Amino acid sequence: MHGLSELRVVDFSSGIAGPYATKLLVDAGAEVVKVEAGDGDPLRRWSATGGDLAGADSALFQFLNASKKSIRGKLDDPRVQALLAGADLLVDDESVGESDALDLCHRFPHLVWLSITPFGHGGPLSEVPATEFTVQAEAGAIAVRGLAGREPFQAGGRTTEWIGGTYAAVAALAAVLRARRGGGGERIDFSLAEVMNIAASNFGDLFWSLNGRPPVVGSMQSVESPSVEPTADGYVGFCTNSAQQFSDFLLLIGRPDLREDKDLFQPAGRMARFEEWTQIVHAYTRAHTTAEIVEQASLLRIPVSPVNDGDRVREHEQLKARGVFLDQPGASFLRPRPPYRIDGELPMPPVAAPRLFQHDTSQGPWEAREAPAPQAERALPLAGLRVFDATAWWAGPAASHMLASLGADVVHVESIQRPDGMRMAGGAFYDRERWWEQSAFFLASNTNKRGITLDLTRSEGVEVAKKLIARSDIVIENFTPRVMDGFGLGWEEIQAQNPNAIFVRMPAFGLDGPWRDHTGFAQTMEQMTGLAWLTGHRDDQPRIQRGPCDPLAGMHAVFALLVALEERRVKRRGVFVECAMVEGALNAAAEQLVEFTAYGNRMQRQGNRSYEAAPQGLYPCRGHTLDTPRWLALSVATDAQWDALRVFLGDPEWARDEALTSLGGRRANHDRIDVALGPFFAERERDETIQALLRAGVPAAHLTDARASSEQLQFCARGFHEVLDHPVAGAIPHPGLPFRYASVASWLRCPAPTLGQHNREVLEELGYAREEIQALEAAKIIGTRPEGL
Repeated sequence: MHGLSELRVVDFSSGIAGPYATKLLVDAGAEVVKVEAGDGDPLRRWSATGGDLAGADSALFQFLNASKKSIRGKLDDPRVQALLAGADLLVDDESVGESDALDLCHRFPHLVWLSITPFGHGGPLSEVPATEFTVQAEAGAIAVRGLAGREPFQAGGRTTEWIGGTYAAVAALAAVLRARRGGGGERIDFSLAEVMNIAASNFGDLFWSLNGRPPVVGSMQSVESPSVEPTADGYVGFCTNSAQQFSDFLLLIGRPDLREDKDLFQPAGRMARFEEWTQIVHAYTRAHTTAEIVEQASLLRIPVSPVNDGDRVREHEQLKARGVFLDQPGASFLRPRPPYRIDGELPMPPVAAPRLFQHDTSQGPWEAREAPAPQAERALPLAGLRVFDATAWWAGPAASHMLASLGADVVHVESIQRPDGMRMAGGAFYDRERWWEQSAFFLASNTNKRGITLDLTRSEGVEVAKKLIARSDIVIENFTPRVMDGFGLGWEEIQAQNPNAIFVRMPAFGLDGPWRDHTGFAQTMEQMTGLAWLTGHRDDQPRIQRGPCDPLAGMHAVFALLVALEERRVKRRGVFVECAMVEGALNAAAEQLVEFTAYGNRMQRQGNRSYEAAPQGLYPCRGHTLDTPRWLALSVATDAQWDALRVFLGDPEWARDEALTSLGGRRANHDRIDVALGPFFAERERDETIQALLRAGVPAAHLTDARASSEQLQFCARGFHEVLDHPVAGAIPHPGLPFRYASVASWLRCPAPTLGQHNREVLEELGYAREEIQALEAAKIIGTRPEGL
């Protein structure tokens, strides 16, 4: 694989988000030089065990930084400046400060400069102290999750950083590929909070706009059911996104009689009768083993999985058959492999992670890159590319949405016989005209696209598809493997129509193995990989994160596609990309695997607590009720922040205990700390207290209600939401992308297409006459209204 072997990266980032972005780049062949100062990346000394690593670099650091080089330096060092003259990409995780005064964009006009920060540059929160927990809180990603009346909880496993790194790699690589074509460098301002608003707020604000934006009252938190359920020997995970899947689930548990109870077919109906419904489900699940339930549910094509942790995940038959887990080079633990193949090949195996400053004497400057020619106007990175988009639900459309936002002409293909399943989420407004055009998920994930309908089960529809594929650069789909082959649109047929096309396949579990034809959604990935295991309260069962694995899969697929574009450029032919959804999720869950196989540490869910911070949690403030929740999110990640909190509290005697001077001691005494913090915050006004804590240098945050995300001050200041006027839904704010290019004023250009909106336009481009189009309409090969309503 040629991959990104011509790409040069200077990496100043630490922790997870930036290093995972550059890990994706180095795995694809890029040369990455990690610049460190002092004791180096703090992750070198980090383990969730909290134990002494005896001077060795941590397993998680080694996983994230394999194949990179390490040198000593700072951004203004002459040696680093010489590196930048020959680099394509600079990655940092610093807020606005001294780095901007260096005027790097002017000095190195070829350079793409990516900055990954909690809230992005600019806005009232851009300079506040923050942790992953306070980012989730402000993003609206915590308040959506939890049982009614109980404390909501975070998405576990540091999901924000992993999915942020994936989005960041896409943002950077797209800009670099444009720069390498002579398009000039770019300044990229990346916000982790905006990532989590997209990935984990369930598009609550867009839904609330569709609902008329009534006053925000009470809490919108809930859990999915059926989802993770106890069995005779553990836990099993279900997913019933469609009415058919839920109907089949009732058959599975021996209660087909409940098919007449229409309230249960709506998630809100199950939440309203949660205790009754849960007893019905558990009467079945507790009477059977996990393996028995997985076997029976799979026969009914219900998305299902055992609920794994960092140990059990290694034994899953599909992952073993696919050889997903490999030995870490230079170490004695397991790692997940990169989550894609190109032309059947994995990226090159990594070499051991660098020791601190290992390459300080051997790394010289690269040959300087040429300055780009001045341009009056720059095209978007993927302008000129045409995409045949056969994706559905969220993971696939998230991928093609990114392609469209970056400038590609994306034609989203559905059928009136089987519209994109995510349209059916508009069923919440089933009493409205054209309710299928009012799904928040569909509207958010399909902006900037054109939309057509084609019945691909019939030869006339396949004929149109082949003509469209013949003029496309990219074909992308996320069905189970048998579907596209059944349409007669497999790799061989696509090559026959267009030898230069890139075919991107996003199966849930991969194109081979015993689970090849199993159906899987984001919930399934969270259950299988261990992400659900780390989510939920400590005294409760595992809970799913509710969505992040969909855009995570989408961004891994886009990244693989961008690598494939380079592969096509070199090979001068089309290439085949396989990006299994579960393998992307396994990379985001890698910390559990490497912790267990390196140290025997089986990580556990922490509720709103953390391995990385203490005290951390949600504390109710003055006036808190179920109807008017007033949660304050607090997260103390460093000893200096603890000292600042002590001063803020008035330095009470209990806080002077020597046992609390270290993170480990505070974690061990968290219950005792909370006994004191609870009454303290309960007497105080939330907003004033948050501002005072932030001024003192202590990470604190509001618990943003996702229904009001477009009113959140940081998002407003950055223009994250943009109003688009949809022909059915009307003018409503949509979330944009979680990063800004200095050269791009707006990412959103047009609303999501209505069903079949561009049938005539696209068919005319293919040379179809008006009479032929009318004949296709009469035969229901194309159309604009779902059948069977």
